[in-house]
Amino acid sequence: MTQSNFPDWHGTTILAVRKNGRTVIAGDGQVSMGPTIVKGAARKVRTLAGGKVLAGFAGATADAFTLIERLEAKLEQYPDQLARACVDLAKDWRTDRYLRRLEAMLLVADKSSIFTVTGVGDVLEPEHGVAAVGSGGNYALSAARALIEETDLDAEAVARKAMKIAAEICVYTNGNLTVETLEP
Repeated sequence: MTQSNFPDWHGTTILAVRKNGRTVIAGDGQVSMGPTIVKGAARKVRTLAGGKVLAGFAGATADAFTLIERLEAKLEQYPDQLARACVDLAKDWRTDRYLRRLEAMLLVADKSSIFTVTGVGDVLEPEHGVAAVGSGGNYALSAARALIEETDLDAEAVARKAMKIAAEICVYTNGNLTVETLEP
């Protein structure tokens, strides 16, 4: 196991929700170093491809921005083919000597798909229209799955409520949300 030279950084919960044709990615604003909150209003969710794609990231910010720039280039190369762009990015990320050192995870979505993209070559599409990454990701994911199945809330309301629940449980997650939406 490789030990990182970086401090014990935590902080991000990114959640993607699709319900009734509406897609939302929400991200909290907290960045922590060990037990200290370094920033409370970081913006970890972006729109790409002229507003057709949403992306959220967990991990090192500069690394994530590098990956998002690469994803944007892939989306230009493969317009309206998010799956292909994500697979191509994952291949590059896994095999390129520079990229493979990047420490981040991406959640990306368009109107019809959600993908988790990792540096080990994974491009995962969730089975239930919900995906999450980051320190509080499992809390937000669990809450969102329950809310989708047991309530009539729309996608944005599910994302906001699930992120609120995650923030109440996870010390590395706060309630300062950035929420981006794709309408049907």
